[in-house]
Amino acid sequence: MFFKVRELRLVLLLLIPGCMCMSCSDGIDQIQPAGSDVKVYFVAPTGNDSNKGTIHAPFKTIATALKNAIAGDTVLVREGTYFEKVTFPKSGTSDKMITLKAFPGEKPVIDGSYMQVLGYWEGLVTFSRVRYVTIEGFDVCNVITSTPYVDPEGITVKDGCRDITIRNCRIYNIKSNATLDGWRSAHAILVLGNSGDPLKNITIDGCDIHDTQTGTSETVTIAGNVDGFRISNNKVYNTENIGIIIADGGGLYPAGNPAVNFARNGVVCDNELFNNTHTRSPEVWGENAFGAIAIYVGGAANTIVERNKVYNNDRGIGLVSENETYPTRDCIVRNNFVYHSNRTGIYLGGYLNYTSGGTHNCYVVNNTLFFNNAVRGAFGEIEGEIRLTENCTGNFIANNIVYARPTDVFVHKYTNTGNNNLIDYNIYYTTGSARWIWNGVSHNSFEEWQTASVNDLHSVHGVDPLLISTSSPDLHIQAASLAKNSGLIVSDNVNGATDIDREPRIVNNKINTGADQN
Repeated sequence: MFFKVRELRLVLLLLIPGCMCMSCSDGIDQIQPAGSDVKVYFVAPTGNDSNKGTIHAPFKTIATALKNAIAGDTVLVREGTYFEKVTFPKSGTSDKMITLKAFPGEKPVIDGSYMQVLGYWEGLVTFSRVRYVTIEGFDVCNVITSTPYVDPEGITVKDGCRDITIRNCRIYNIKSNATLDGWRSAHAILVLGNSGDPLKNITIDGCDIHDTQTGTSETVTIAGNVDGFRISNNKVYNTENIGIIIADGGGLYPAGNPAVNFARNGVVCDNELFNNTHTRSPEVWGENAFGAIAIYVGGAANTIVERNKVYNNDRGIGLVSENETYPTRDCIVRNNFVYHSNRTGIYLGGYLNYTSGGTHNCYVVNNTLFFNNAVRGAFGEIEGEIRLTENCTGNFIANNIVYARPTDVFVHKYTNTGNNNLIDYNIYYTTGSARWIWNGVSHNSFEEWQTASVNDLHSVHGVDPLLISTSSPDLHIQAASLAKNSGLIVSDNVNGATDIDREPRIVNNKINTGADQN
């Protein structure tokens, strides 16, 4: 019976936030509770690496604790600042994870202020060739360099890792101060499939990621040979470029096999992204640069982007391709709020005059777009609430509320490349002048647009969708909105199980237009 009491106290300490009193710790003053092969190691700034790693005799460094930990073990780190690079030396197993975790109720900081960045993909925290490992509850911060041609990272996952979880961490002040000519590049989190063995089952959940300077790179990057990932419930904000990217490995891992050298089979959901914009660094990008996309799917496949709130970024969500080898394909963007972007709200296609890779067989359904296109595009044009550039083929755009600015473009298809794109069951509204552009030709009446595009047969133009508030804004719909029950049910797989608020997406075999089922 005595060993069961000790185990119970161990569980209580792990689960009850802020439980720091000695009476709670009495039952775990030994690493291994009687009758159990699971160990808990402790780390504290006041510790010593010659200690045994108990709560009363903790280690001083995280590295020492991880060196001792084996499958099933947990390392609990007390509040304080740890100026050390953290690398996970061992793997857990499917039923016995290795967990590095903040002590309940405390916030330890892994600080890179004294870290020298000497090369590419150098992380303050690194997962390499390990499986079944979790980090939870840490601040990871202050990796800053002005050295050209290096790439600082807050957290790096690479070299065939699997079943890695990054949860409830705060990651910030990951910055390259190099010039663009000096290859200004950094990442808060870099998940790079840089081998023939794919990264699998990568989870980034509940993190607060902000104040980065990533130059030509991105704040959260999933790229290369990555098969299976989930990026959920995070906040990504105050960055100078792209917030989250799901990408091919053509840039970071050009030696990869094109058959597998792209991220796939993942979900980007329930995140909030704002203030991801070049305007945070005008001295680097210029005064009129607005190229940062909040959520960027580029050269990836089978990725779902859903239930995200995306606002005050340069661009909202992109299904884009940067090269011929890796088109973006078989992805779904659904049930998102996208508003107040400097340029386009949702963007499909290859880069104009640059790539013919394109966007193929993707769905853009049940999103609510509001007042994007605050500034003109790179060619002096209005990019459009929904933008289609090069080689968009076989895409389906339906059930979206598109509430445009008084001077705006609802849908802008730039060129005559691509084919078989179906657009229907949308609601278009503006208090100003209506405008659509198809294959570079402008149309100011809905009827002209329908004829030219051979689309939008069941869509509605000119009726206010009755959003809750256009001043806040609140993009949910009022009870009397014509968006109620006006959408097209494609399938559960396409429309999704839940709306922006995680409420049932289809009710009584009806679906609303826009992101809110209400």
